[in-house]
Amino acid sequence: MLEATAQISKPTEMQKAETPLVNVARSDVTIVLPVLNEEEGIAAVLDELHENGYTNVLVVDGYSTDMTVEAARKRGATVIEQHGRGKTGAIQTAVENVTTPYMLIMDGDFTYDTENVERFLRHVNGYDQIVGIRSPENISRLHRVGNRLISGLFNTVLNTNISDVCSGMYLLNTGSARDLEFHTKGFSVEVEILAQMALRGKVTEVPIHYRKRIGKPKLSTVIHGFDITKSILGLARRYNPVFLFSLVAGLAGIPGAAILGWVLWDWSVHGVMHAGWAIAGGMLLLFAAQAFVVGTVALLLKRTEFRLEQLVASRNQTQSTSSKRSLWLA
Repeated sequence: MLEATAQISKPTEMQKAETPLVNVARSDVTIVLPVLNEEEGIAAVLDELHENGYTNVLVVDGYSTDMTVEAARKRGATVIEQHGRGKTGAIQTAVENVTTPYMLIMDGDFTYDTENVERFLRHVNGYDQIVGIRSPENISRLHRVGNRLISGLFNTVLNTNISDVCSGMYLLNTGSARDLEFHTKGFSVEVEILAQMALRGKVTEVPIHYRKRIGKPKLSTVIHGFDITKSILGLARRYNPVFLFSLVAGLAGIPGAAILGWVLWDWSVHGVMHAGWAIAGGMLLLFAAQAFVVGTVALLLKRTEFRLEQLVASRNQTQSTSSKRSLWLA
């Protein structure tokens, strides 16, 4: 099995109980709420955030036509209008405006329990993204099946091990988030962010409680599921193309193995040797093995490329800081 690209860490219940909060104050985290016509849920979300001590809240509005903005401002939240389309535009707008070291993104429809924010804060040191794994009791069976399929596809083509790639509650290191590139639209933004963070940095997961939403759903199971699937394949082509094509080519091993199996069976049972078919099956297996090797090498090279980019960026930042300090001392 290929080595997982994303460095995933799942704390056990004992570890979570024993691990104290790191030195991250609530003021170091901005709670980002991308919203569009969520007047029924936004008030409950903001009230719950305040009850749990989170007052640094940024509401990114997608030009709501109801009372969402008024309800948010009444409860002291900072409200800005997004640029760009859909949820992708809202997240990009948030990344450009957040000034705290960390930002936690969650939907404004009351589905995500704000008491779980503290679980993210325990693990911020050393991670570029922390993903919330939703509890299944309030997710429909159809959505659960779809999420497993989408997560499985994502993990296969990007060689990761993420449990819930469609989760709408996740924490980002703001500095790392500023390096993100946004190409997808709508609800595919979650998989686009996760793909880049998994390849470029470290990702971990924490379990969270998922509730029934307040208000009318905006997600279409079939339409958005298809869009997310298409986006995942596009992300694999953009960020790990050789591995993707090698994976597809590696599927040639299935008919190759089937052909050789049939040749061996017919030879052992009936004494008939299909030399031509045996050569064809062997060629397919050889092609699949070569594709697997190429994909493995490509994956290692891609990881090395990202690590070198991070090293160069870190050195440039250090040199820039030293230069500014020298000028100040002079």
